Amino acid sequence: MASSDENPGAMPPGDGSVPPGKPMTVGQHIIDKGAQMMQSLKPMKKMSQHVCTFAIYSHDMTRQIHTHHYVTRLNQDFLQCAVYDSDDSSARLIGVEYIISGGIFESLSPEEQKLWHSHAHEIKSGLWVNPRVPEMVVRPELENLAKTYGKFWCTWQTDRGDKLPMGPPALMMSPQELDLGIVKLDLVKKRDDKYNISTEALKTARAELAVPEAERINPQADYWKQHGKGFAIEVESTEMKKITAFP
Repeated sequence: MASSDENPGAMPPGDGSVPPGKPMTVGQHIIDKGAQMMQSLKPMKKMSQHVCTFAIYSHDMTRQIHTHHYVTRLNQDFLQCAVYDSDDSSARLIGVEYIISGGIFESLSPEEQKLWHSHAHEIKSGLWVNPRVPEMVVRPELENLAKTYGKFWCTWQTDRGDKLPMGPPALMMSPQELDLGIVKLDLVKKRDDKYNISTEALKTARAELAVPEAERINPQADYWKQHGKGFAIEVESTEMKKITAFP
């Protein structure tokens, strides 16, 4: 069993919907409000998009999750996303995804490319949506994103009931059009009902969207499709580099 899939073991009591801990005090609320007024919080203010989509565990593709990406664009070829389990104010930060253009992806080593997934199917099938933003507004962005690749590390496996971020991160894959890559219908319906959208209607509307054909997507991405194997992180002890003797 991979370290990223081991039972997390004993955890503090609680219902799992929020991390264990005491409620915030009035003083803590005052400090937070004061900090918001006095500090710039520039990285968070650069988050320009909310994307709702789905992800699949690389080491266990029977497990699929609904994700909310808050996207910051650093340039035309690189985006970074803080990934949450919901869009509520109490949402839990469950990971991070990096998104790169096809040109940057092609410059990576084959071993590194194995950790990345393509976005073409995810977008054209209507699974990738910007909630409450008209389709015609995001259409140019979708055409660009359909040619990108992502690397998503999940640091908090809330879907298995973890009350805290436990163990090592897990590598995530994007939905695909075959076998274990197909997103479960109940997950899609729950998302569609929440935002009053139709994934099937979006799929139809995106039928003419220019995306790379399957044979033009680098086969090192979506590695499982070609080789039937995923990736998992193992944690092991190792000698650390020291500047003085220990102890």
